[in-house]
Amino acid sequence: MSEKKKLVVVITRGLDDERSSVAWSIANGGINSGLDVSIFLVSSGVDWVRKGAATLARLNPLDPPIMEMIQKVIDSGCAIGVCPPCASIRGYTKDDFLDGVTIVGSIAIHEPVKQGAAVLTF
Repeated sequence: MSEKKKLVVVITRGLDDERSSVAWSIANGGINSGLDVSIFLVSSGVDWVRKGAATLARLNPLDPPIMEMIQKVIDSGCAIGVCPPCASIRGYTKDDFLDGVTIVGSIAIHEPVKQGAAVLTF
């Protein structure tokens, strides 16, 4: 059996930008298509996985609620990493984030890329 193809989605936008909704939607589509998906959150993108932040967010009414999409990524066992300096500058610690989210450097996306992952940035 061949190894799953990989997709890394880098999300740089936060709660105020519809591109974030697109990013989570594409990540969910990748999971549905059988891809091994990894999420890396930088800049204001880290706000998405702060406990309670995405509960009511719905930037695009044609997409599912963002918290539902984030939860699917977590429930699917996909990696969600948060940029350490991006969390630190906002005063966030690991306790501020949803279960299943880790604070990890860019090395987390380097490995999938070295293995041929496609990378999409929003």
